[in-house]
Amino acid sequence: MVDSPPEQSAEPVPAPRKRNAARAAGLLVSIGVLLLVALASIAIGAKQIPMDQVWHGLFHNTGTATDVVVEKVRIPRTLLGLLVGTALGLAGAVMQALTRNPLAEPGILGVNAGAAAAVVSAISFLGVSSLTAYVWFAFAGAAAVSVLVYLLGGSRSATPVRLALAGTAATAALYGYINAVQLTDSAALDKLRFWTVGSLASANIATVGQVLPFLALGIVLALAIGRPLNAMAMGDDTARALGAHLTRTRILAMVAVTLLCGAATAACGPIVFIGLMIPHLVRAITGPDMRWTLPYAAVLSPVLLLGADVVGRVIARPSELQVGIVTALIGGPVFIHLVRRRRMAQL
Repeated sequence: MVDSPPEQSAEPVPAPRKRNAARAAGLLVSIGVLLLVALASIAIGAKQIPMDQVWHGLFHNTGTATDVVVEKVRIPRTLLGLLVGTALGLAGAVMQALTRNPLAEPGILGVNAGAAAAVVSAISFLGVSSLTAYVWFAFAGAAAVSVLVYLLGGSRSATPVRLALAGTAATAALYGYINAVQLTDSAALDKLRFWTVGSLASANIATVGQVLPFLALGIVLALAIGRPLNAMAMGDDTARALGAHLTRTRILAMVAVTLLCGAATAACGPIVFIGLMIPHLVRAITGPDMRWTLPYAAVLSPVLLLGADVVGRVIARPSELQVGIVTALIGGPVFIHLVRRRRMAQL
């Protein structure tokens, strides 16, 4: 009698494949949430507009007053919030990986301070008053400070600690300069009063068009360096053994952060906590793998920014509370709660 072959059981799905499937599903859910928040940003504002009129302004614009509000104010504001939120989230995630510091955020390398210092200088000494000009001055200041910090940090021999120390020193010096200029020039102080707290209120299509090329390039660069950043997280020696090019990765990371933070800060001022808090929330979902952390951060950061902007428009009707203030009020307590949890502290 011939023995029948043993019945083969179904091959179990490898754990990494299951994790990746769960991460992909979570990313799709996050994109759905982002779409809902973006629609809320268009539908809800300081001026109450019925949903049928919002829909009319989106798809059947005939030039009525409400159509103009939807087309000229809320859509550009939402688009800028999407871009800036994505930029700040990616910049924060890249900076935390680059410096191996979970508390790093877009201000640690002096990029925001460089942008702000350039704008203050342009207003005070050159009489610049338009947001169009702010973009270019802020971007130039962010780029110059990024190069300076990289050189002070040791250029080719730069380490995360040196970069962090150089950025902290540059930030302190630049904010001292900013405060000095504002105290001696009341015109600059008045013009920067709302810009320095971070706001989307002045958004328009022209601003979106000006910052879009810089942000698009920064987003592509940030997403492209996820794999080498994973290798660098295990230490420089291990990263080299795995074939990672440390100097090239650090340069690309600095360029990405400069593009993202410089353009975002120029468009709406320095907005805090998004680049610090969102990467922590994301790592609780994805783990430390930057190939997933970066896309999640790119999606969830504008959810927080647009959500905070909607809250600021609603709670202070008919006026509004700047989004930078709302993110600080929301982000501070939430972040303290997160870092006190053992699971988050270990990420």
